[in-house]
This record gives sequence, structure tokens and C-alpha cells, in this order.
Amino acid sequence: MRTVIAGGHGKIARRLERLLASRGDQVAGLIRNGDHAGDLLDAGAEPIVCDLESVSAEEVARHLAGADAAVFAAGAGPGSGAARKDTVDRGAAVLFADAAERVGVRRLIVVSAMGVDHEPPPGTDPVFAAYLRAKGAADADVRARSGLYWTILRPGRLTDDPGTGTVLLAESTPHGAVTRDDVAAVVVALLDHPATAGLTLDLVGGPTPIDEAVAAVLT
Repeated sequence: MRTVIAGGHGKIARRLERLLASRGDQVAGLIRNGDHAGDLLDAGAEPIVCDLESVSAEEVARHLAGADAAVFAAGAGPGSGAARKDTVDRGAAVLFADAAERVGVRRLIVVSAMGVDHEPPPGTDPVFAAYLRAKGAADADVRARSGLYWTILRPGRLTDDPGTGTVLLAESTPHGAVTRDDVAAVVVALLDHPATAGLTLDLVGGPTPIDEAVAAVLT
């Protein structure tokens, strides 16, 4: 299986690349900065320089051609302002979905965030509020597409602690933390279970082994 990941140098993406490459899959990562290519090669992934804030859907589609699945794991990142939350967390996600549809890559997984279906509460930091709104708008766009077998994964607060291999995965969960290792492992499991298409799932740390947690959302 060949998977193309948007945001290929991100912390979740690099974990995902290592997992997919280690089992023999082909994996490519879209990166904005060519200086990061070596990190992707070290993870077993093909680096593709492609700035999702400045290219057309047609160009992204060329990079997706021949893929079996696409994963959107990009984000504007810490220190970016409200404007880039919109251009990356919303605009790039929409562009990536457009490109997948154009080239017939129907399987799409979007790594989003918890709580983005609701207006941020009063007093929320303005930049964080912009991030939540951007993620919510991107998710809404993807869910309206009938031409994609999409799954939206909404992790809680991300940590760099070692993965546990156990999680709580459901359409709605209490807020909590989850390791980036476990998020990447859940994405792999979702790729392996195409019947999860059409689901929007919250993810936090929990007691259930990942394969069992993914199987449970299908029952």
C-alpha cells in the first residue's frame, strides 16, 4: 500500500511514516522545507517538497497519483498566527481533499482535534480559537464530500510520552491526553480498516488495545 501524508515532517507524521515503512508499505510525505528531506528518508519515507499554502490542487493531485490512501496531518504549528491557522489547518486540508478527489484517491484520514464542532468558549485565546474554527471548518468540508471514504480522527491533548498501545476511541470521549505514538498507531489501524470510513472519532489515552478499540467502533 502506498500512503501520502500531508505535513510529512510533523511529529505524528514521522511516527506514522516509520510504522508504515517498517511493515513494508510505501510512504511519502509532503513537506514545505526541503531541508527536512533527510528526516523523512531516515523514517523510511519519500520526501516530496510541496508547500500546501502556495500550490494548486492539480499539483498536489500529481503527487497523490497512484496512492492507495492519503493522510492529512499538517498544521500551522506553535507560534503561528490566526491567519496561518486558516491557510494551513483549514485551507490546506480542503486543498488536499480536493486533490485526492481529482486523482481518485478515495481513502482519506484527517488528523483533527477534539472539540472543534462547537464555537470556542468566551475567553479562549484568539489564536487557539482560530485554530479550533479552522479545524472545524476543514472537518465540515471533508464530511460533506461523497467522493471520499474519509475518517476524521480527533486526538485530545498530545504528548511525547512513550506510547502505551491502549486508548479510548469513540464518537465522543471525555477530554484527555494521548501520546503521539498512539495517535500514529491508531492511524495505521484505521488505514487497515476501511469500514471506518464515514466516522468522526475522538481519541484519548485509555485501557483498550488499539486493534480492539478500532474494531469496537465498527460494532
